[in-house]
Amino acid sequence: MGLALNKSYRGMDDLPLEGKTVLVRVDINSPMDEQNEILDDKRFRMHLPTLKELENSKTVLLAHQSRAGKSDFTTMEAHAARFSELLGREVRYIEDIFGHEARSGIAEMADGDVTLLENVRFFSEETLKRSAKEHAGSHPVRKLAPLADVFINDAFSVAHRPHLSVIGFTAVLPSLAGRLMEREIEALDKVLLDIERPSVFVLGGVKAPDSIDVAKNVLESGAADSVIFTGAVANIFLVASGIDIGSVNKSFIEELGYLDEIDRAKKILSEFGDKIILPDDLALLNESGERIECPANKVADNLPIFDIGQNSIERFSKLIRSSGTVVMNGPAGKFEEENFAAGTESLVRAATLSKFSVIGGGHISAVVEELGLADRVSHISSGGGACLRYLAGEKLPGIEALMK
Repeated sequence: MGLALNKSYRGMDDLPLEGKTVLVRVDINSPMDEQNEILDDKRFRMHLPTLKELENSKTVLLAHQSRAGKSDFTTMEAHAARFSELLGREVRYIEDIFGHEARSGIAEMADGDVTLLENVRFFSEETLKRSAKEHAGSHPVRKLAPLADVFINDAFSVAHRPHLSVIGFTAVLPSLAGRLMEREIEALDKVLLDIERPSVFVLGGVKAPDSIDVAKNVLESGAADSVIFTGAVANIFLVASGIDIGSVNKSFIEELGYLDEIDRAKKILSEFGDKIILPDDLALLNESGERIECPANKVADNLPIFDIGQNSIERFSKLIRSSGTVVMNGPAGKFEEENFAAGTESLVRAATLSKFSVIGGGHISAVVEELGLADRVSHISSGGGACLRYLAGEKLPGIEALMK
């Protein structure tokens, strides 16, 4: 499995961790309500295997919540309480990142203790784009690193960001991939390098540039035998193939700033047209707020496309069910509305019947959870953006830093 087989990074089996002070970068950035209550603890649960293995270590957690200017940019107090519930032991919250309170709190820890430091993004230099060596000269690294024996990055979902807490400690401490990070790398390497055929990528949603990057990479490398496009990405490819999808849908592409993506889609169609599968019917929202279906080349000028049509659902589902590998990222339509959830839900159900299935993070993983299908999917990625960039062949700073 590529990186996993080559083991270009060290994991938790490669160093003794018992009795050690371990800094662990996790990603527990979660939706929160106005009372600062956590609404979804899925990301917490993904880190439990790593944290349970550190029950005889002194574990210091680094994490962020939201970003400056957002209403949910808040402290990590509720996060420590939720981790305490899930781990079944106290996770102490320290209202400090690298000052005296944080350092003395770490120095007083005993084996088995877990501490969560304050939101790392409260320190403005956290989000500066710097190299690991540059970040290593920052105050948090210089103050915290001498107190720790090992750094573990278990936050794949922020591995595409060259932030201080993601890469800064790797320059000065022995650094390992956590269990979640390892699982992500192994699963994504399997679909790129150790491929069970036929391999089908199903790319939807509105992140068209990222999806087109992924399609280009997996088609050029041969990792994909076919690519199915749905959602707003499919609309771009339909326009690129000469189909009139109506002025309201073309305006939506323009509003998203994706007009340039039409030319990229044309280029991919000219090179790999035989491997690209587009919807031949679509579901529209009519003036009465109802779902109506029509052929892809007969879209009314003023009606928005909200899903793929029934014929496309059946055609795509059949291909997905019979695949050796399926990678699905992004919904097929406006799945939040009951009348337009059919495409996304049907394709997700089909993916559970393939031999090896990977679901990208974000909206599509939420659908899997809502349908109660998480245990029937081979791997659900913890990060949509990081997952897409990895599949697009980009080197992620958080992973690259572990390899050095």
